[in-house]
Amino acid sequence: MPNIGPVELIIILVIALIVIGPGRLPDVGAALGKSIREFRKASSDISDAARVDTSPTPPAQAGTQVTPNTLSGETEPNTLSPAPPAPPPPSAPVVAPPPAPVVAPPPADEDSGARPPA
Repeated sequence: MPNIGPVELIIILVIALIVIGPGRLPDVGAALGKSIREFRKASSDISDAARVDTSPTPPAQAGTQVTPNTLSGETEPNTLSPAPPAPPPPSAPVVAPPPAPVVAPPPADEDSGARPPA
């Protein structure tokens, strides 16, 4: 992709001035600058969120003992068991929409210029 030099930049600005007009050119420039600023901020936020912390975790101190899970009261390790089925959601009453109003076509005027069928 070739670089944009000063001559090409002047040509682009002249075309923009002709197409947009001198009155709206500052507004368009401000909107373009704001859009670029928001795009850069969003891209830096995404890259910060995607960054993974690679710092090593501190090792466990010598002499500490890991205690087993005592919440279940069992000495066996925890295993995955199927979850109980969820209760059905409460049923909402079904309400039918109101009927659409019937609109009759207006009567044809005799002076409207319509010809009777031949």
